[in-house]
Amino acid sequence: VQLQASGGGLVQAGGSLRLSCVGSGRIFRINVMAWYRQAPGKERELVAGITNTDVTKYGDSVKGRFTVSRDDAKNTAYLQMNNLKPEDTAVYYCKMAGTQTTDSGYFPFDLWGQGTQVTVSS
Repeated sequence: VQLQASGGGLVQAGGSLRLSCVGSGRIFRINVMAWYRQAPGKERELVAGITNTDVTKYGDSVKGRFTVSRDDAKNTAYLQMNNLKPEDTAVYYCKMAGTQTTDSGYFPFDLWGQGTQVTVSS
């Protein structure tokens, strides 16, 4: 199983971006899809997460501005980011946890995607 994130870029303050993260491989089920971010000199922090029953959780700094969603048919997580602020500048990482199939049966996975840079100019 591999994760591929995309959608980052440079945007002015107040603008919007939409990140995507696609899971590929022998995925049986994805329980949790989440987005984290890490700014220079800071620890990685949770931005948003969504379970397979559509329960969501957001970091305090993004509540009301960011929306996490998922498309299970496409094994894809989305992060819609509106009203972006310079302090949202960071590398954004997706994370998925679930179950994969192998020739030997079903096994759990818990993986990070590569980061995608989001830069918000003032």
